[in-house]
Amino acid sequence: MITRDDVLARLSELTGPDGRPLAQSAALSEVIVSGSKVYFSIAIDPSRSAEFEELRVRAEGLVRDLPGVESVIVTLTAEAPAGASGTARPQTAPERPVGPRAAAARTPAGVPGVRHIVAVASGKGGVGKSTVACNLALALARQGLKVGLLDADIYGPSVPKLLALTEKPEVIPGRRILRPLVAHGVKVMSIGFLVDEQAAMIWRGPMVMSAIQQMLREVEWGELDILVVDMPPGTGDAQLTMAQNAALAGAVIVSTPQDLALIDARRGVAMFRRVEVPILGIVENMSTFICPHCGGRSDIFGHGGARHEAGALGVPFLGEVPLTMALRESSDGGRPIVVSDPSGAETATFLDIAAQLMAALGNAPAERQPPRIVVE
Repeated sequence: MITRDDVLARLSELTGPDGRPLAQSAALSEVIVSGSKVYFSIAIDPSRSAEFEELRVRAEGLVRDLPGVESVIVTLTAEAPAGASGTARPQTAPERPVGPRAAAARTPAGVPGVRHIVAVASGKGGVGKSTVACNLALALARQGLKVGLLDADIYGPSVPKLLALTEKPEVIPGRRILRPLVAHGVKVMSIGFLVDEQAAMIWRGPMVMSAIQQMLREVEWGELDILVVDMPPGTGDAQLTMAQNAALAGAVIVSTPQDLALIDARRGVAMFRRVEVPILGIVENMSTFICPHCGGRSDIFGHGGARHEAGALGVPFLGEVPLTMALRESSDGGRPIVVSDPSGAETATFLDIAAQLMAALGNAPAERQPPRIVVE
């Protein structure tokens, strides 16, 4: 069984950013060993990130070659400079002329082969965002599109459970990138495939952002019409990372009808607008409860709040997804409702949302340039 000491012994073969053996370097974070999986980060000067990428790759390779190691995640992290505080804001033009190399550095590369990237987000957790993202991806695939699903919720990945996926992604020989799993014709990647289901992801923001970037760019997505990204809840580092680096075609906001959820949904809309990501629409999840015995409706969380909010914010309202026993049971059972009941009322709702999304993307530029995020 692999141990922390085994990992440190192997890392002693490398020199850290401070000139000391990496295993003794202050730049090395706590090494976490979970069964056959290993995680750690290396703190660097952000201005030298390109230089130390080779160190990250070598460290990852050395540890992966240890007997008993199945997967390794190594991230480069950097603390913000002293005095760098405040909020992020988009800036559409530089304050002063820049040369071509500087301009290229400010424009992150897109994901090769992926035509549109759509974020499914929420201002808070517990609104069923992952269920909506998963069924939406499957509904898009039923329209004949080539679809991928990226679970970007590092702290609480739900997609492995929703799709009953338990395999581990393969590393493509010689390329050091992962081959995504496939469920019902949709290519899928999640941090949940790489860590134990019971493991607590005690990661700081830079490690989370680096992991999202790796799952986005170090996965063989191939040719996709659309990549649906199940975002973590909130408006923090992960959302800004995606907005700045992934050239999002737009965002879908998921909310329940109740006032408490709608307050956070407004924050989600405001955040994406701040970073110049188009809002493709709002989905009202758990819109009403349908009794499985009598068919009666009960508005447990209220009803129509998201539709009203969409009108007030001037964004499209995409539809109402009811709360039903079939939807809950299919999600827990790993066979989403779009697959388990292809002709049901809930599936019809997701297919309608998918059709609206396709229409919206048909009028959107395929490779929208991401905004530049600066900190003041």
